[in-house]
Amino acid sequence: MARRVLDTLRIATMAPAAGWGLVDGAIGIEDGRIAFVGEAPDGWRGVEREDFAGRLATPALIDCHTHLVFGGNRAREFEMRLEGATYEEIARAGGGIVSTVAQTRALSEDDLVAQALPRLDALLAEGVATVEIKSGYGLTVEDELKMLRAARRLGELRPVRVVTSWLAAHAVPAEYKGRTETYLDEVVLPGLQEADAERLVDAVDGFCEGIAFSPGQIARVFDKARALGLPVKLHAEQLSHLGGAALAASHGALSADHLEYLDAAGVAAMAASGTVAVLLPGAYYFLRETQAPPVKLLREAGVPIAIATDCNPGSSPLASPLLAMNMACTLFRLTPQETLAGFTRNAARALGLSDIGTLEPGKRAEIAVWDVEEPAELAYRIGFNPLFRLVNGSVA
Repeated sequence: MARRVLDTLRIATMAPAAGWGLVDGAIGIEDGRIAFVGEAPDGWRGVEREDFAGRLATPALIDCHTHLVFGGNRAREFEMRLEGATYEEIARAGGGIVSTVAQTRALSEDDLVAQALPRLDALLAEGVATVEIKSGYGLTVEDELKMLRAARRLGELRPVRVVTSWLAAHAVPAEYKGRTETYLDEVVLPGLQEADAERLVDAVDGFCEGIAFSPGQIARVFDKARALGLPVKLHAEQLSHLGGAALAASHGALSADHLEYLDAAGVAAMAASGTVAVLLPGAYYFLRETQAPPVKLLREAGVPIAIATDCNPGSSPLASPLLAMNMACTLFRLTPQETLAGFTRNAARALGLSDIGTLEPGKRAEIAVWDVEEPAELAYRIGFNPLFRLVNGSVA
């Protein structure tokens, strides 16, 4: 049995019923799992201890919504938006997601891995031990599979748990313009079947928006996911209200993400289904949106709120979970406690994972140790990384 003790810590367990769940003491790790939190049991008295001098321990962070694998960048579109073009105008002119598609298709799997590694390393440097990565920039069966293979390889090259999502229903490529149903029939649905057969996909996502896919079209994708036994999630109500969140909830979705235009009926549907609200302040900030998600309604309904970077080339080129936490506080008026819960226990729930997200016996030993006195400092600072050590005892 491999045993170790992380000693002299202030521990924010983030256990659901306890707020921060602050405990002073130690964390015992045995065979990659947390054995105890607080005072060491008698059987652990002789185990070698590492003294952390009163530093703060939290669950390792979980980035539950990223598009980390892609080719190139869209810096020119950033300039265009500053000159007055809207996200929708850029997309309809052949920019946006479709422009990244061309750059992604041109790269090999090795190239995609090489370009994604610096972005992944930035997340790990700020305490991330689990990251979700979506496809969605290939938009052919083989290019979507290539993206997911690259994502899986990232989990082999770094000490990180990678969770993948099939997002071929992200945009309609130029060769299928005006033939969205045909694109679903020829790429999205058969490609999902192949991804599942190759064990490349953990969940199924889509973009329900006027510039992307209608609720009825997303329902077809979700029906296929259900037939394969895969959970679903959805980009919903980002630019307009199409009822995507309610649709996702009706399919028992793990999460509905973005949600700037979410209404009370959508909130109620999510509360009834247990669907997590994943808020993405990086996209809200970068696109200079003005309508924030209805945080008050989500709180009142008891909908769990997760936060993520949404790291992507077009609308959120953000690879800093700590900055995303600060943005969630300043832009959406979340509390520091809500943002840390959003990157830990609620992010785990948004990925359907029950073995991470809190520091409790039996959970995977994924622990971030910070050089701070209070957990609120993680959301308070801007452009400063206080990570002292990322302990990932569950990864060899």
